[in-house]
Amino acid sequence: MYYLFFSAECLVLHGLSYLFSTCSPSPSPSCLPVQLLRSALSVHPDQVEKTIDDIMALKKINPDTNPQLGVSLQASLLQIVGYRSLMAEVEKLRREPYDSENAEHESMLMKLWKELRPDTPLTRRISKQWCEIGFQGNDPKTDFRGMGLLGLQNLLYFAEHDRAAALQMLQDSLQPKHKYVGVTLLVQTFGSDPVIVAHRLLFPSRYSFAIVGINITDLAYSLLVSGALKTHLYNVAPEMAGLQHFQQIFCYLMQEFQRFWIEEDPSDIMEFNRVRSKFHRRILRQLKNPDMALCPHFSASDLHLVNL
Repeated sequence: MYYLFFSAECLVLHGLSYLFSTCSPSPSPSCLPVQLLRSALSVHPDQVEKTIDDIMALKKINPDTNPQLGVSLQASLLQIVGYRSLMAEVEKLRREPYDSENAEHESMLMKLWKELRPDTPLTRRISKQWCEIGFQGNDPKTDFRGMGLLGLQNLLYFAEHDRAAALQMLQDSLQPKHKYVGVTLLVQTFGSDPVIVAHRLLFPSRYSFAIVGINITDLAYSLLVSGALKTHLYNVAPEMAGLQHFQQIFCYLMQEFQRFWIEEDPSDIMEFNRVRSKFHRRILRQLKNPDMALCPHFSASDLHLVNL
């Protein structure tokens, strides 16, 4: 019996690299194990089971004698090819520009407005009202240039699936904060005692909700492409990760960024890039823990995806 406690990639790479034992020290490309090793990590998900069967047959491993090996290899290989498939899907959405002539794109944008401003009708498609949910100008399509349709889909997912948190974050983003920044000593004449007066100054803590969402989409995308999200996804997705896993991570990052923004207490919005970079480093440190799973507040029963 095999007892395997490796991470997904370690498990599969250890298992597949064992195939080299049937080749010479400098195996040729025509060596069957080498070919199988090269193709295994890029197979279509539908071919994973057959690939594992081929490996077991090549090594003359009886699946009845070692059932755990085949099960573990198949699940882990599904995680690896699933991660690559997710990257391809996310990249496709990122590269798709928002098109105001596309009825589906426009429908998603209108739905985003209704989710975030349910009691306020949008008077016109091109309107200053878009600034109320954090876009920069009269037409949100210009703000999606960096992340394409991916930014819109993430914002809409957040508004639909974590609506209470999204609405609260939107409300908080519109509120200025009051801060006591010091005291001034006013010394009265004629020998009276000094009077201490606290100055209550107004500092803007406002930020643009939608623009922050597009920035956090970029952050989540960079985590995915760099491979940093493998730690989380291999821990929470029993087999293949899907787009909803990525969108779920986005929801988590949005809420965590909101808390981090408050902790950092920036003097104004000009500090956004500094705070974002520091937040990015914090998430990277967390993901270095092999047992790390982001999104602990999401319920598996709610999303039917996460196995915590």
